[in-house]
Amino acid sequence: MEKVIKIETEHITLGQFLKLADVIQTGGMAKWFLQEYEVYVNDEIESRRGRKLRDGDVVYIPDVAKLIVKQ
Repeated sequence: MEKVIKIETEHITLGQFLKLADVIQTGGMAKWFLQEYEVYVNDEIESRRGRKLRDGDVVYIPDVAKLIVKQ
């Protein structure tokens, strides 16, 4: 499933983005989620919840979703 997620700021952290996209319920779940699931940002595996995402970045979580950051 591909989904476009609109952000209001210039950038957003990966942890905040996962919450905004309803992948996780709370920001505190981000660390656990990134340890348990493979998360790719622009085709590179990512495990840092503080990774800054900007307009046009693609977050792919196999078997969950493909999310596109849009400003």
